[in-house]
This record gives sequence, C-alpha cells and structure tokens, in this order.
Amino acid sequence: MKDVKILGSGCAKCNLLADAVKAVIAAENINASIEKVEDIQKILTYNVLSLPALVVDGEVRLKGRVPDRAELKDLLTR
Repeated sequence: MKDVKILGSGCAKCNLLADAVKAVIAAENINASIEKVEDIQKILTYNVLSLPALVVDGEVRLKGRVPDRAELKDLLTR
C-alpha cells in the first residue's frame, strides 16, 4: 500500500491537488492511504516551501503546482 500525503494550507490549489489525487487513485485502483497535512510544522519537516506538495512513500514528488492527470498517474505509480 502506498502512503500518499498532500501537503497544503487548505488553499484552492491544495484542494484541487487533493481531489485530483483521489480521482486518479480511484480510477486506477491504486492501493493507497491518503492523508492531507495542513500543520505547518509537519509540512516544514519535508523541506517544502511552495505548496501544494505531493509526498509518496516519504518522497516529495511534486511541489508548488497541480499536475495534469497523466503526470499525476505517473507520480503515484512509479
């Protein structure tokens, strides 16, 4: 099971990324747990300054933007 975290402050782009991640995981039947992290202290432990960010299995794979569906699928499945 993949451990997916969406780091963000609750802004519109953060919510868009969260919705997109959930949609790709459901559409591709990816076995994953999803956690939305809004606590700034926890976010800082990932050394991320631009939000939103996507963390998969402890690795920061995206920061500062919302990718298209194909890129998001690649980020979640590699």
